[in-house]
Amino acid sequence: MRICLLVEAVYFITPDIYYMRTRIYLCALVVLLTIPVVITAQTKKKAKKAKKEVAIQLYSVRDILNKVDNKDGKCDPAYTAILEKLAKMGYTGVEAANYNNGKFYDRTPQQFKNDVESTGMKVLSSHCTRGLSKEELASGDYSKSLEWWDQCIADHKAAGMKYIVAPWMDVPKTLKDLETYCTYYNEIGRRCKQQGLQFGYHNHAHEFQKVEGNVMYDYMLEHTNPEYVFFQMDVYWVVRGQNSPVDYFNKYPGRFKIFHIKDHREVGQSGMVGFDAIFNNAKTAGVNYLVAEIEKYSIPVEESVEVSLDYLLDAPFVKNSYSK
Repeated sequence: MRICLLVEAVYFITPDIYYMRTRIYLCALVVLLTIPVVITAQTKKKAKKAKKEVAIQLYSVRDILNKVDNKDGKCDPAYTAILEKLAKMGYTGVEAANYNNGKFYDRTPQQFKNDVESTGMKVLSSHCTRGLSKEELASGDYSKSLEWWDQCIADHKAAGMKYIVAPWMDVPKTLKDLETYCTYYNEIGRRCKQQGLQFGYHNHAHEFQKVEGNVMYDYMLEHTNPEYVFFQMDVYWVVRGQNSPVDYFNKYPGRFKIFHIKDHREVGQSGMVGFDAIFNNAKTAGVNYLVAEIEKYSIPVEESVEVSLDYLLDAPFVKNSYSK
């Protein structure tokens, strides 16, 4: 309406220069009217991307990281580019999933720490483990494995990690073997604590199977020392295992220091997990950090991890931070 009135006024006063001056006024008005919109959109975007503390499990971008070449001291541009993109999306930290021979993604612990921190993110945690052999389970002597863990803990400390998380164990054949694993995890946790780190276990769905009449997950919660072992609850796999995360929070309060936030594909898209109830009971769970993990995608991977983060950033039931 404002543009039309200005155009008519110019026409009746100076018809000989109507075309030129109309274009000038129109262009000026479009610019003036657009500037506040652009500034407002950019301001909202910046505020949105900075408001919540959420790390990402780097397994989520494995399709990209599996193709990078960091061997022999190289630093692949695709590797640094994806870290920078994740930081720009709004992720505040990373959880590694590629510890091997003392390195993370073929980078030394110090290099990996610098790579992540140079983007503004922090190195939060890492998924790695060493399972027990049949001989170790039979004898109860896992001293060789503990030697491996001593070096593993030192490397993670050098990389700036706060947490080391065992991401998997098979369902033991006997309750005796399960008890041995609990004792083993307690010792790993004790050694982590001595070095200023914490040790935890990440579930899938198979932990809800029974071993000699005992639910494996419950047995682990009851036979590991809370001083040495926490649990990183993968809320999606708890639901897929036909259980309620909130029921576990109430049964074992304070044991779940990290949430693995996952869905069937992008976070929040399936409607099956019940994230509102989970986050509304986060205090009972004892959670300190959130880690998003996107295992499957319905859109290209970079879009998928950003859409998943945006769901958490927009969700009113997710707090800005859970760290204590």
